Amino acid sequence: MNNDFDVKEITPLELKERLDSGEIPTLVDVREYHEAEIADLPDYDQLRIPTGEFPGRTGEVSADVDVVVYCRSGGRSAWAAAILMQMGYDRVLNLKGGVLGWRAEVDPSLRAY
Repeated sequence: MNNDFDVKEITPLELKERLDSGEIPTLVDVREYHEAEIADLPDYDQLRIPTGEFPGRTGEVSADVDVVVYCRSGGRSAWAAAILMQMGYDRVLNLKGGVLGWRAEVDPSLRAY
């Protein structure tokens, strides 16, 4: 899933600070639907677009707002972020470490999977 774009990252703690301050980016979860039932970030009306559906559903992601893409550990979301960047999105960040990073840095009560 390598890409030619330098995908910028946001750490889980940086994202939590933004969420806590009311600066809510569009969260895009590219995991499979069942993964959200196992463990997820707090609910901020995230878009759920599984990786396999992502190329055909990019139009659901607004280019006019900050976007944070996430998955389980950061690989699939880096790929999806690169696709958005190729399409001209310039306000895209990948959640470093994904849900597992969020669990490690922010919410240890989340189930590991």
